[in-house]
Amino acid sequence: MNTNPQDPPHSENAAMRAARILAFVAKYRHIAAFSDLGAESGAQPEAARPHPDAEAFVRDLETMGPAFVKLGQALSTRPDLLPEDVHRALGRMHDQVGPVLPYAQVRELVEQRLGARLTKVFAEFDETPIGSASLAQVHAARLRDGREVAVKVQRPGIEQVIATDLDILRRLARTADKVTPTGRRVHFADWLDEFHRALQGELDYRAEARNLHRFGDYVSPYASLYVPQPIWDLCGPALITLERVHGRSVLGLSGLLRTECDFDAAAADLLRAYLDQTFLHGEIHADPHPGNVLLADDGRLAIIDLGMIVHVPPQRRERLLKLMLAALDGRGEDVASEMTGISVRLEGFDEVRYRRELGHLVGRYAAHQAEESLAEGSLLIEVVRVSVDCGLRPPAELGLLGRTLLNLQAVIHALAPELNIEAVVRPHLRQLMRQRLAQGLSLSGLAAESLELQNLMREAPRKLQSLLSLLADNKLQISIAGMEESRLMEALQKIANRISTGAIAAALILASALIMRIDTPYRLFGYPALALVLFLLACVLGLALVVSALLSDRKAPSRKSPPP
Repeated sequence: MNTNPQDPPHSENAAMRAARILAFVAKYRHIAAFSDLGAESGAQPEAARPHPDAEAFVRDLETMGPAFVKLGQALSTRPDLLPEDVHRALGRMHDQVGPVLPYAQVRELVEQRLGARLTKVFAEFDETPIGSASLAQVHAARLRDGREVAVKVQRPGIEQVIATDLDILRRLARTADKVTPTGRRVHFADWLDEFHRALQGELDYRAEARNLHRFGDYVSPYASLYVPQPIWDLCGPALITLERVHGRSVLGLSGLLRTECDFDAAAADLLRAYLDQTFLHGEIHADPHPGNVLLADDGRLAIIDLGMIVHVPPQRRERLLKLMLAALDGRGEDVASEMTGISVRLEGFDEVRYRRELGHLVGRYAAHQAEESLAEGSLLIEVVRVSVDCGLRPPAELGLLGRTLLNLQAVIHALAPELNIEAVVRPHLRQLMRQRLAQGLSLSGLAAESLELQNLMREAPRKLQSLLSLLADNKLQISIAGMEESRLMEALQKIANRISTGAIAAALILASALIMRIDTPYRLFGYPALALVLFLLACVLGLALVVSALLSDRKAPSRKSPPP
């Protein structure tokens, strides 16, 4: 979709921009995460009902500018933050919405960023861009030595535009975190800070050049895959030059071409390469949609646009690998155990219900693995939804991995519709598990574990002595993190408030009884006015206390639940 915003963000002052963002938030407040997830447990969630304006929401995101386009892409990896239909619509949004910069401005930018005249560097430079997105546009060119390249030029002033928008969004997120229950659980401001850091990395094209080089090494074992490499001398913070790929999108392949050429091996290699990147190298290409995978003229699959990369820590990598294997084998209890191990338990987490629902979900997937509706990516996204519904905060990498697998599924379906994805994924994940075990038993792995054990033995006597000293001096203190935000503190404050209110009401009744015996000229209905007012005030406080107890107090849920 090529949509030019009516009012480009850079043409608005801060006040106008804030007003426009507030109007956007107000328009779609009923599908925002803090509205949908804030429902009480057991109520019919808003996310369960379809939103007829999901597509309009995506279109408006595109017209709001580059920060919102990237925000939409990031939200497409978080099925726990938006309703299902909105999340699905975001998955179809691609970053092809930027207005075209005039050639004269592009030429000036290239010369300024390379520090040389355009004609000195390039023998040819196409004035018409071959691609235009929210952050940059791409031009075809030819170097002096005859090599064909693609030059990606970042739009001028884009960093300031994004910084302004994100500053406004952060203020709104902090407000949501304070005044909404879901905001206090999800922490929108923290998520926006992480998103901002990732976006800053994407704006530095030197990082993208390093990603291209690194991922080229990752796919080198697969002859059918290719990552175009950067021309290092012609790369900078806001400009990147890389080898040009001649090819077509995999979505444009005809049935006749698929009949003449067998793409099954290339599609399987693509899937294995992405599994390697995630579970072996700890990096996820966050945007592998069909537009970023090209069938080159030489028959290889070219992977382009590696600006969005998410790093997965080694321990998280291992837990995700175990989770994937358990899901493929239909072991719902193991999936639940791995999920609770890598997720944050929120207040009110219902573990019995969680294990039961996850067991049903994984069992249904195992029974119908051939169905596209229960593919691996869909399963991971549903696992995230069930986790959030039951009171868990899953890691962001899980939703991202689910979205990546869904996008890969679309690419593989376009290349090889008959390919059995599960038959490729299962043996390769087991091979990766064996590789990780072999790495752990290698000399370097054993040496690292030995150092950890040596450090533990060295520190243990001193720590034990400190603990015994604290116990002997009666100075041992235990701190419970998060107590000030827990339900226990809320209940204690409620008890204290009610005791105080009851004491005040009793004091007012005693005061009114004593004043009632004093003769005073000020009377109401034949009684001393002050005594009557105090008595009525005490009655109001007492009545409010009773109404509050009847309306808001509830019995604690029973710990006994039927077996799953």
